[in-house]
Amino acid sequence: MSLIHPIQGLRPTPGHVADVIAPPYDVVGTEEARARAEGRPWSFLHISKPEIDLPPGTDPHSEAVYERGWETFRSMREGHVLVRDPAPSLYVYRLIQGGHIQTGLVGGASVAAYEDGRIRKHEHTQPEKEDDRVRQIAALGAQTGPVMLVHRSHEKLRRAVAAETGSAPQVDTTFEGVRHQLWAVTDPVRIVRLTRALDGLDTLYIADGHHRSAAAARVARERRIAGEGPWNLFLSVTFPEEDLRILPYNRLVRDLGGRSPREFLVEVGERFRVSSRDEAVAPDRPRAFGLYLDGSWYELRFTATESEDPVARLDVGLLSRHLLEPLLDIHDQHTDPRIEFVGGSRGLGELEHRVDSGTMAAAFTLPPTPVAGLLAVADAGEVMPTKSTWFEPKLADGLVTHLIE
Repeated sequence: MSLIHPIQGLRPTPGHVADVIAPPYDVVGTEEARARAEGRPWSFLHISKPEIDLPPGTDPHSEAVYERGWETFRSMREGHVLVRDPAPSLYVYRLIQGGHIQTGLVGGASVAAYEDGRIRKHEHTQPEKEDDRVRQIAALGAQTGPVMLVHRSHEKLRRAVAAETGSAPQVDTTFEGVRHQLWAVTDPVRIVRLTRALDGLDTLYIADGHHRSAAAARVARERRIAGEGPWNLFLSVTFPEEDLRILPYNRLVRDLGGRSPREFLVEVGERFRVSSRDEAVAPDRPRAFGLYLDGSWYELRFTATESEDPVARLDVGLLSRHLLEPLLDIHDQHTDPRIEFVGGSRGLGELEHRVDSGTMAAAFTLPPTPVAGLLAVADAGEVMPTKSTWFEPKLADGLVTHLIE
């Protein structure tokens, strides 16, 4: 069973790449998407967030929204803004942000491998979000945003992918500070070389895109009565673990559980070693955390012995079990309205502003979750804590779409 297969990608024509490329649908809200798409009629946000083209207040899960997305999708295809490649291809996708470079392989990941556990997950999905992706795939007859996969270091595969980047890329565009490059691999011999190198891996792991992969698997199960077809694959881009960059996912809490800042700090000190700091604390080592409270920064160090369980060892888990749960009674971070999350790319100034404004009582900064920690959790069949990883740079929607009709 091959893990990744070539697909006939639907892609922007060369003159329209900059018009189409958009951020992932799940990192922008409706109003932000509407602002970003203003004056950009071919932005992929009109497909991935079609409620922006309907009256404000429209339910983003209403049938009218999916129909509007399909109308725009059809218009862009009929207008040759998006054109399907003539032959099955794999695509080498490179992202460059500052000094960071990551290079991966775009193709169709096997739904069968996903169901058999060769493509492993580390996150539970939410039914309403999964249903949304199922309805979007059904409305478009296509999978849009790619699932980000990661694999363990593999030198043969790295060399095979690098060999495809010796010529000028077919796509080379900069969007919101990130340079996106794409090479289409159409030669059957080179495609076989890449797929064989990738099939030397035992396992792939979902880094980001659990709802997209789960939805694709549901659609595939519904259509298997028709036999084999492109619905048995899901759009993905696979990166080596050493290329991925994870930024911290910091926390804000709305109150201190009835304590004053001084009382709270005393109780934290019973569980962590607390040190006052003159500057913002951005932890870069395990078991270290920052706390912004009452206009001051503190570093928290956890020194007690911890479990060898891969989930228990994660810093997000340590903060939850030893501070958020016992002191603030926050047990379900996914649903508790007293906690919010700020991705590391937004900077520590955002945390200070939210606390200083009085809308939040305290902020916690965490070290980034290591990729090795994510893989260990997936190998153990466990689930990562809520909001454990913020991947940066973000993949672009619209560069490659996988048609299943």
